[in-house]
Amino acid sequence: MGMEHAAQDVGVDLAAVARLLADGTRAAFCVALLDGRAWTASELARYARVAPSTATSHLNLLVSGGLLVEERHGRHRYLRVADRRVIELIESLAELAPQQAARPRSLSASGRRQALARARLCYDHLAGSVALAITDAMVGRGLLEWGPEPGLTDEGTAWLAETGITVPSGSRRPLVRACLDWTERRPHLAGAVGAALCGHALTVGWVTRIGTSRALTVTAAGRRAFHDHLGLPPAEL
Repeated sequence: MGMEHAAQDVGVDLAAVARLLADGTRAAFCVALLDGRAWTASELARYARVAPSTATSHLNLLVSGGLLVEERHGRHRYLRVADRRVIELIESLAELAPQQAARPRSLSASGRRQALARARLCYDHLAGSVALAITDAMVGRGLLEWGPEPGLTDEGTAWLAETGITVPSGSRRPLVRACLDWTERRPHLAGAVGAALCGHALTVGWVTRIGTSRALTVTAAGRRAFHDHLGLPPAEL
């Protein structure tokens, strides 16, 4: 029995999902939407450097395939990732994807790439070298267990309360998850704790967005806070 027939017999068409992400433009759209925001079709077309009609065709496939959902507000069509399972799928594929030697088209493009590598949103948690520094500091202070089954320690629970970071209760989401950082090739903190830390950092102004991208910058207040709460040298941030 062929593999294709075997997959059909168990009612799973894995190839259908693979085909959706096998196209570079569609994959680029999904990566862009990892910042957790809803984007318009025009914004995604500019991001991927394709014509609006081309973007619409690809987005229709992603929506019909269940990877994206759309919302309409007036004349505008907004797209976002369907749910957390899709986020985890894209992140898992990114872990396996080979690194490409990027060639920035301009000095500004090079600067954006460096900013993304330093600090960025990975859906709802921090990524980049800053996220790795925070994760390492939390592990070093005994706030996180960072083994095969990462978790929050009692010291970590107390630290969150002292710092004013609230983790929503009642969620099925893991408290702590290790997410492989694409640029650093080491895992950073994700899960409910990672999302709560990121949300708090954005709310109180420890980090801010750079323009409309998912790149972030650590503010002066953030450098002081991460030094006070985690002992991180400001120069690392």
